[in-house]
Amino acid sequence: MSHLLLALFSLFSFAALLEAQWKLKENVYVIESEWNDETPAKRVELTCNTPDDALPVYWKKGTELKGTGKTLIAEVKEFPDAGNYTCLTANTHEIVSYDFFLITKIDSNGQMIRSILKSFKEPNRTFLKCEAKNYSGIFICSWMTENESPNVKFTIRSLEGSQGDVTCSSPVAHTDNSVTEYTVQCQKENYCPFAEEHQPIEMFLEVIDEVEYENYTSSFFIRDIIKPDPPQCQYVATNGTVTWTYPRTWSTPKSYFPLTFRVKVESTKKRKIQVYDAEEQSIQIPMTGPKDKISVQARDRYYNSSWSEWSSRCR
Repeated sequence: MSHLLLALFSLFSFAALLEAQWKLKENVYVIESEWNDETPAKRVELTCNTPDDALPVYWKKGTELKGTGKTLIAEVKEFPDAGNYTCLTANTHEIVSYDFFLITKIDSNGQMIRSILKSFKEPNRTFLKCEAKNYSGIFICSWMTENESPNVKFTIRSLEGSQGDVTCSSPVAHTDNSVTEYTVQCQKENYCPFAEEHQPIEMFLEVIDEVEYENYTSSFFIRDIIKPDPPQCQYVATNGTVTWTYPRTWSTPKSYFPLTFRVKVESTKKRKIQVYDAEEQSIQIPMTGPKDKISVQARDRYYNSSWSEWSSRCR
């Protein structure tokens, strides 16, 4: 009976060790750590990848000696516990193998606590925002951090099962005061702008800041993330007519991809704003003052996508 209990205990301990980590890539593992003082550290079993079981080896983390022997039980909870665990030969001190551990913070419900990225206010305080200027299959994804860190690394890709392959460029950083925004241009291969989408694109962003790991997802159809560039407009003072042209980046033919428009008139004298709807490419606005500000924005006529930014002033 005692042998059976011992075997069951060993099996339970082994299962607990397996649940404590998951493999991110070769020799790199993520530890899910519940972020409170009461929860004990996760116990992780490390095995030295030596072909000779009789070869004496020892383990180090940085300059700290962690143990001797082929296996090591490491306790990981806080960021100082994470990092590189190296197995070396006792005689020659050569590196035999290593295991690198990252920590992802989770709450009591097992949900990931995300704190590396800063959320966008729109849409819906999302962390990973993707927008498309047209129906070409090309789109831009972006995310933000509070401060630019030389150690933070990003990997973005589409999840398996998304319809068609998606390729993305390397992230480009744009720093404005204390916020850094990263953007990538992605393209859905073999995308047909005239066909109906049946399966969403699922983008997956992994973020590693030294030893902290987080991931973010965004699922969408191209039609849902359309945001045209602003139209180009002008004002004819003799008859109060505002005219504009489609954005150069918009899909063609415009008979198949029509836009709808809004014209904004900001009266500096009366201190009020009027907005006019239009489906053609001109509108007559009576009684405008010489200092009134006029601008135009556009949106897909048949699908409730995002409005473009307002254009430059029409006069």
